[in-house]
Amino acid sequence: MPTLTQPHELLLLFIAGFLASALNAVAGGGTLISFPMLIGLGINPIVANATNGVALFPGSLSGALGFKEYWGDIKQELIRLGIPTVIGSALGAVLLKNTSKQAFDIAIPILILIAILLMAFKKQLRPKRSEGKAPVGKVAAMAFQFLIAVYGGYFGAGMGILMLALLTVSSSGEIHRHNAIKNLLGVIIKLTSSVILLISGLVLILPAVVMTAGSICGGYASARMSLKVDPEKLRWAIVSYGAIMVCIFFWRAFGAS
Repeated sequence: MPTLTQPHELLLLFIAGFLASALNAVAGGGTLISFPMLIGLGINPIVANATNGVALFPGSLSGALGFKEYWGDIKQELIRLGIPTVIGSALGAVLLKNTSKQAFDIAIPILILIAILLMAFKKQLRPKRSEGKAPVGKVAAMAFQFLIAVYGGYFGAGMGILMLALLTVSSSGEIHRHNAIKNLLGVIIKLTSSVILLISGLVLILPAVVMTAGSICGGYASARMSLKVDPEKLRWAIVSYGAIMVCIFFWRAFGAS
């Protein structure tokens, strides 16, 4: 497996981290840029997935800090949902660690397909609800959050959309409050899975550091990008790109001889 120490490889990794973080801030779907880049550079898909998740962790953290004024209000809900989040994300990381390359090669196009479907039907997945009692109870919300966290620890693209949909039907308040909870839960998922994957030796340290530097710069640049780019057009461009990736990875898994 290549070590990715050549200047041109490190430059590509920096650009991938930059674009992934910027896209995540504006429209989502950044993983669909950075993850295929690592595979294109010859990295084992499981190692690429682990390295990508660790590298983009600072983006989750910066997103959470942007809603810190809501932290006091959401503390109890965060604790309640945080417990299944830690357990689920740890399980997802362990599942990734114990997945064979052959099985993960088959899983990749399916996971990317899930991600682009989540992006394509983002608005439909954010249901409207009338004021009053939430249609999804606390225990059910914890169960659904556990499943989302398993997916997040294993792959994670589009998990924020799933969490927002769940919070819409299980939590009080408006969208900014939901985003505050979602971003902190995303940090928990990424932190928990990153620790396990780092201990497991699945993360390439230098590529992760370079991509992290790119993601930090991309997160900063996205503030300006968001003023100039139509998020809806960008979202559909990413969905189209993701569809191409699905075809390529399906061919790699089933068509290549």
